[in-house]
Amino acid sequence: MLKRVGYVAYELELPAELAVVHLVFHISLLKKCVSDTASIIPLENVVVDDSLTYEKVLVEFLNCEIRRLRNKKVVSVKVLLRNQFVKGATWEAEAAMMAKYPYLFLSDSISA
Repeated sequence: MLKRVGYVAYELELPAELAVVHLVFHISLLKKCVSDTASIIPLENVVVDDSLTYEKVLVEFLNCEIRRLRNKKVVSVKVLLRNQFVKGATWEAEAAMMAKYPYLFLSDSISA
């Protein structure tokens, strides 16, 4: 249920599990919800700490691509994180992923 707080702010009624989340949101953050049971992530799988963050854990590399900038080429990898759907996977620099997860790279480079 929504309750209007100001011209551009709404207060949401959230379940008890999300009691640590601030209830008032700017209107630009709200989107029309079309019920899709396939897109619901169970809350028991997400562990939120006191700073309202969670650990991002890499599940797998989905794709690799070489992006050409003006004078150089940058290797990017599409990564899938835990608690994330495939359509939400993001492109990250291969060098950054290699520094953070060196054990996942069997050779010198994915693109090799």
